[in-house]
Amino acid sequence: MSQKPGKKYEAAAKQVEAKPYLVSDAVPLVQKIKYTKFDETVEVHMRLGVDPKHADQMVRGTVVLPNGLGKSKKVLVIASGDKLREAQEAGADIVGGEELVTKIQTENWTDYDAVISTPDMMRSVGRLGKVLGPRGLMPNPKTGTVTTDIKNAVLEIKAGKVEFRVDKTGVIHAPVGKVSFATDKLLENTNSLIQAVIKAKPSAAKGKYVKSATLCSTMGPGVQLDVTPFNAKAIA
Repeated sequence: MSQKPGKKYEAAAKQVEAKPYLVSDAVPLVQKIKYTKFDETVEVHMRLGVDPKHADQMVRGTVVLPNGLGKSKKVLVIASGDKLREAQEAGADIVGGEELVTKIQTENWTDYDAVISTPDMMRSVGRLGKVLGPRGLMPNPKTGTVTTDIKNAVLEIKAGKVEFRVDKTGVIHAPVGKVSFATDKLLENTNSLIQAVIKAKPSAAKGKYVKSATLCSTMGPGVQLDVTPFNAKAIA
């Protein structure tokens, strides 16, 4: 049995017209109709014209949001030798080697927001797929989280690097900041994320690439986005 939307939600939803909004209009609208007391996360949801079951249509990537996400991510680094010190100096929150792999594997431990590994540790880290995979935490060379440049990887994540990946229904969900952000900063972040997803269009994708896009806060109603100004060719 689905829960009936509350009065505050309904009042907020009434302020949203059933039309695509330019990002520059959607961002202030999402901020205006917020009705909860906590500082909600603002998210972009994009339905793509791809079939993720085909490897050549998988859409994934990363983007460093120019204004961060409003909270510092807790970063875990699995490395060895000099790279352990490099990770600590860069500001990683948890640093270690095989002992961290064992802890994650035996305790199902996931009290962190991102995992970075050096390539030499991936033989061990590969065993963590069942724990890290479903939570989107598995290190991957494509997203820069399997690397010898530990310092840069840590700094990027701390600065607001967001990983996006299309789910099995063809939708990307990604945070772009907090409702409390200055409107221009939230606007910059939203534009950066959408541009990154469009840039990640696989060559095997046929037909319309971005079928629809929505901006919303954690508890608020969705605002439909008009993404045609970004790149008419990518959307066609």
